[in-house]
Amino acid sequence: MTDPDCLFCKIAARQIPAAFVHEDDEVVAFRDIAPQVPTHVVLVPRAHVAGLNDLTPELAPLVGRVALVAKDLAGQLGIAGSGWRLVANCGPDAGQTIHHLHFHLLGGAPMGARMA
Repeated sequence: MTDPDCLFCKIAARQIPAAFVHEDDEVVAFRDIAPQVPTHVVLVPRAHVAGLNDLTPELAPLVGRVALVAKDLAGQLGIAGSGWRLVANCGPDAGQTIHHLHFHLLGGAPMGARMA
């Protein structure tokens, strides 16, 4: 399922260009256009899910798949050894601006206690 008005659905369908670093049947990952740290990749399930509050038990394997893709990308992008962070924002107070479940893979610089 996709949403024809969703930015991330359009990116996953390659209707909008992005700097892809991973693509499979379930998940795409691309470089963030406004990186917060040297390595900042956005991981997006192809299936349209508005956010973490919309997860169901049936979607647990998809979220697990995203985490495994993030781990693999951390290795490929050279940040696995020094450390990395996987962040998902949920709702306006958390800073979610695109209502399609997505995760930010962050690394390549010390982040300390900073959460974003």
